[in-house]
Amino acid sequence: MKESEGAKAAPLLRKYKTNIDRPVAAILSLNTVAHTIGAAGVGSESTRVFGEEYFGVISAVLTLMILVFSEIVPKTIGASYWRTLALPCTRIMHAMIIVCYPLVLLSELITRMFSPKVKPLSVSREEVRAMVSVGTEEGVFKAEENNTIQHFLATAQVKAREIMTPSVVVASAPETMTVRQFHATKQFNPYSRILVYAENRDFVTGYVLRASVLEKLAEDSFDATLGSIRRPILVFPECQLVAEIWEQMIERREHISVIVDEYGCMRGIVTMEDVIETMLGVEIVDEHDTTTDLQRFARERWQRWVKAQKRP
Repeated sequence: MKESEGAKAAPLLRKYKTNIDRPVAAILSLNTVAHTIGAAGVGSESTRVFGEEYFGVISAVLTLMILVFSEIVPKTIGASYWRTLALPCTRIMHAMIIVCYPLVLLSELITRMFSPKVKPLSVSREEVRAMVSVGTEEGVFKAEENNTIQHFLATAQVKAREIMTPSVVVASAPETMTVRQFHATKQFNPYSRILVYAENRDFVTGYVLRASVLEKLAEDSFDATLGSIRRPILVFPECQLVAEIWEQMIERREHISVIVDEYGCMRGIVTMEDVIETMLGVEIVDEHDTTTDLQRFARERWQRWVKAQKRP
């Protein structure tokens, strides 16, 4: 952001942030040299001026001063005001790297010998999620924002089988059905897109738009079959990632897809609404929805059927 505002030190800050090893090497080198030479000089002078009997006392005082004024105070200020100090300190850091350049090169050589070949990621999804959770606790994010971000980041690992609407609660119609028959079937009234199949419900061949059916009715083409107005449908395996389904839907401008097993039989459907619900972590319910969770509804219906079969 500072770079876009025209801050002169911003490009240098970005450079050192990308290659953090050089600033760290310069700081540690100068810090170690200063402490070592300072301690040696103070120890030598204190022995000459006060005598060896005060050497222990002076060493203790020096250690305390180094700890407070060279470690605790500077690091506390840096941690508290890093946004303000970042740019001014960048030029100082640049000068330190030039002064300690031989030591910086030696440090880089040693570090390269023990570093892994593949550099680890600077930040992971888990760390981002943890940062958002901490931000929520501190009042930076609202609970709803935290919920949305957490679900959005988790979407990368979610698979189609986890969010699909099971096939047992999906409405579908045969390709041979006429638009007259379709319009007379109240089961299809709540839906804007209805799956169509050829031989049986397990093998879906596409879908029809309710608007297309109404157009045929308006043209008095009552005997037109659903197969004649069928549209192709996206097909994904159960293991397909939801993020990839989302990309395909956006690219193809589709709102519905079929999820199949390894044999090509339909296991369910995933709609644009399902993907958005997964990303946002909320259930989108309209005035026609009587059930918010169709997966749970299908499972409960199956359990009721099993119990009914067990009764004498």
